[in-house]
Amino acid sequence: MHEKLRNSLIPALLVCCFGLLMSACAAPSAPATQSAGETDAAASTASEETSDGATRVVVAQSVDLDTLEPYIISSRPGTNIYGHLFVTLYQDPGTGELLPYAAESYTENEEGNELTFKLHEGLTCHNGEPLTAEDVVYSFQRAANPENAFTGHVAGYVLDALGYVDARVESDLEATVILEQFNPLAIGLISDVWLLCKDTYEELGLEGASTQVVGSGPYQFVEWVKDDYLLLQKWNDFTLSSPFFDEIEWKVIPESSTRTAELIAGNVDIITNVPPDQHDAVNNSGKAAIEGVAGTRRIYVGFNQRDIYDDTEGGRAIKDPAVRVALQYAVDVPTICQTLLAFDCERASSMVNPPNDNPNLEPYPYDPEMAEKLLDEAGYPRGDDGVRFDIVFQAGQGRYLNDVAVVQAIAQYLTDVGVNVDLQIMDFNAEFVPALRQHDVGPLYFVGTGGSTWSGISDVADISEPQGSTNYTEWNNPEWFTRWSELSGTRDPERQRELLNEMLEIFYNDPPWLLLYFQPDFYGVSDRLDWTPRRDEVINLTNATLSQ
Repeated sequence: MHEKLRNSLIPALLVCCFGLLMSACAAPSAPATQSAGETDAAASTASEETSDGATRVVVAQSVDLDTLEPYIISSRPGTNIYGHLFVTLYQDPGTGELLPYAAESYTENEEGNELTFKLHEGLTCHNGEPLTAEDVVYSFQRAANPENAFTGHVAGYVLDALGYVDARVESDLEATVILEQFNPLAIGLISDVWLLCKDTYEELGLEGASTQVVGSGPYQFVEWVKDDYLLLQKWNDFTLSSPFFDEIEWKVIPESSTRTAELIAGNVDIITNVPPDQHDAVNNSGKAAIEGVAGTRRIYVGFNQRDIYDDTEGGRAIKDPAVRVALQYAVDVPTICQTLLAFDCERASSMVNPPNDNPNLEPYPYDPEMAEKLLDEAGYPRGDDGVRFDIVFQAGQGRYLNDVAVVQAIAQYLTDVGVNVDLQIMDFNAEFVPALRQHDVGPLYFVGTGGSTWSGISDVADISEPQGSTNYTEWNNPEWFTRWSELSGTRDPERQRELLNEMLEIFYNDPPWLLLYFQPDFYGVSDRLDWTPRRDEVINLTNATLSQ
């Protein structure tokens, strides 16, 4: 029997705090618990009215949360949920633009390392506590506090990438975020920091925050049945938008075939990560359809440049830019997309997502004759056995769309031009990821890294240092890093664009990656729902409605 966590804190504090300060309230009671069998709240049909007349949309994702603590959340399924529970200062509504959200505007100091945000008036958290500049400062400081040992997306990535130093209150509605130096990615990164009400979360403490949520966004927490579902209810006092659905139920269904069956049965409205072999079942059901979108996750084969591979023939070969260019021509990426991913994707021409990429660069075409010619010219002719050189190719299993079939196809294409590939399929979490983090995969390796639609600079930041944590190849092109140093400190948008285009041309001609594609994302969507998926894997239901 799973434990159910009901947010008894919300109604208790609403009664106590209406028109009063939080400090005048009694301490919140412990969360009420009841078994899953003691409520039928989650049993209603998807996209229809519940027993009390509320409209509900049901989303099935593959994994559950481990905790309700906001700053431990790190997975995309988790951030999808929390994007409805909390506001941020700015947001990307799915257009690739960064627009005001809880903040109505911001200003910078002359150096660009202090950003002062002005909040909208009248914002509150779900217990009625006003959301002020003090809460903004508290949110950043709480996430950054090493004593809390948070490891989620905000604390473990955003604040480091931001160069966060501290935050301070300027007035009741103005808060300043202080950075080490100017950061062209600051607003995009800050858009990932959820805003918590200080008094409430200090009263909850770390233990209480792991089992209860008092948010600031368009939906409030109702209950969580671990490994089953989490239920949200529209917060009617939210002033920044007015969602259509009264409730959102986030179902946990690990098996893709089960998610598909539940969609066809009408029990859920949206399912994620639908494998290509289940598309026909959904499209032929008469109840739902597959919605495919070119995602922002960059799928590539890395050429590991570390010296540890110099004692191997393949490791030495891929140190030569001419070899790396030659291998671009060896792989038929459009055919891989069509046959293995069920999607007509355009091959990537750089590490930057469209439309922020360099428009002057054309994707490398599939031309095995050109690949062979360039390999010959680079000094790697076929031997008597038809082999040019041997190389190890490592890949994790079960992380990316049809990944094993894709790497097998790539290995065959390389074999066809005379590269003898030793393909090693590894357990993704237990073997591949630890080696990847240490830059010990390869010399060839297959991986996908997240990208963005709001900034090309964000995408190239993966290679910001020769031995940086996300520069898994340890590629070290001096022309690239000279321009990166200028780009990361440049505030002129036109100069930023010039530098970015120059960097992508350098990347194209001296490629540390064998460029493949931006992974398509497939959603199963009920015919009853009017909702459009985004490229960045974010599920935002604030603009979803019932189909007419």
